Amino acid sequence: MALKMLLDDDEHSVEHLIISVNQHYDRVSMHGLRRELMEKQIAALNIPFTTIELPQEPSMEEYSQKMAEVVNMLRNQGFTHSGFGDIFLEDLRQYREEQLAQYDIKAVFPLWGKDTKELVNDFIQSGFKATTVCVKAEFMGEEFVGRDLDEVFVKQLPAQVDPCGENGEFHTFCYDGPIFSNPIPFKRGENTYREYESPQKDAESIKIGFWYCDLLPD
Repeated sequence: MALKMLLDDDEHSVEHLIISVNQHYDRVSMHGLRRELMEKQIAALNIPFTTIELPQEPSMEEYSQKMAEVVNMLRNQGFTHSGFGDIFLEDLRQYREEQLAQYDIKAVFPLWGKDTKELVNDFIQSGFKATTVCVKAEFMGEEFVGRDLDEVFVKQLPAQVDPCGENGEFHTFCYDGPIFSNPIPFKRGENTYREYESPQKDAESIKIGFWYCDLLPD
């Protein structure tokens, strides 16, 4: 939805996409989406892109260094703005703005402040189609992963889960919609449960669990 709004906005021209990829697993970071499906998705958008290749478990220092390399490259090519799909997380917005200010790049948030229930309904009614590839086990069980993001899914979400997953409760793979030249064909594979160390410095030994659905190119 953020990309659609920027593409429809006369003030901006979207010329490049940036995607972080876990080089060890050859998948999109956090989402667990296979690189091949990501590339098919981008081909359907017909926008040039650059990947940020990250190690298996990158530190914040490693992430920041890799990101800085790409941002510097794009700035040297004349880019002045960077768009994000954030909706209401103030600390995340501030982090992005402060980091990009070092490179004289302005952050743009086309979805900022919108009602997330209305936003997910607009997403569905606009013809976008997406399936959940990752859900946080703290809030949702295995039955929520590998499902289409539709009206039924939204109605069945636990009360504490944001309708857009803005707090990281779930992540999706968008495979069709008005900004795509064609839908991306895929098959649902196995579901997998994984745990990771909490990034909170004061939460030693605490693990965070996620359910993943492995999507396969079709």
